[in-house]
This record gives sequence, C-alpha cells and structure tokens, in this order.
Amino acid sequence: MEQTLLNIFKTSFGFILTAMCWGSTNPFIKKGTEGLETVKKDNWILQIIFEFIFLFSRWQYVVPLVLNLSGSAVYYYTLSGADITTAVPVVNSLALVFTQATESIFMAKKSTKNDIIGMSLIILGVALCIQE
Repeated sequence: MEQTLLNIFKTSFGFILTAMCWGSTNPFIKKGTEGLETVKKDNWILQIIFEFIFLFSRWQYVVPLVLNLSGSAVYYYTLSGADITTAVPVVNSLALVFTQATESIFMAKKSTKNDIIGMSLIILGVALCIQE
C-alpha cells in the first residue's frame, strides 16, 4: 500500500513538473522570438542559418527552451512508471493551465471569465483522470 501511494505521488509530481516546464515556458519562448521576422536573406539556406543564429544568440529564447526541454526529460522518466493513456491528456491539459497562468502573471495578459472557467474545467478533468 505504501509503495503504491509513493508511486502515485511520484507520478503525479512528474506530471505536474512536466506540465509546468512545458506550459510556463511557452510564453517566454514566444517573447524570445520577437524580432525574428526582421531577419531577411535572399537564399533560403542562409535564411535558416541566420534565423538559427538569431534565436540561439538570445538568452530570452535559450533559457526558456532549455527549461522546456528539461520538462521532456522529466516526462520520459515519469512515463516509465505511468500509464501513457493517462499521462498524455493530463500533462498536455495542465500545460495549457500553466501557459495561461504564466501569461496572466508575467505577460500582463488579463484572464477572462471564460479563461478561468476553462482552467477550472481542465483541473477538474485532470482530477477525474488521476482518480481513476
């Protein structure tokens, strides 16, 4: 019983940490790409190279990207002890909640009533999935 409870806690913590890494970094990654549209080259190969250089020379893009990718590492580790049919909807749904919360807190995007209702329904749905 105790081992099962510990496994449920570790799995739930992994799901939440993954969703936090994925969801909370999305607005920062988007903000880190600002100015990318000004990179213009005649050759498509040069265009890709200069866009790559532009993005990876900006800490505003690289730091959130590394945090986002670390969420993927946590996700794959968590999958080793979790049911994939639960993991995918739970993590992806919670990532949306973290994205909305991050935009509200750090990007000064005002949450609407529909946003709050939607986040509440997502959390309710996740609780039902985990309850299973």
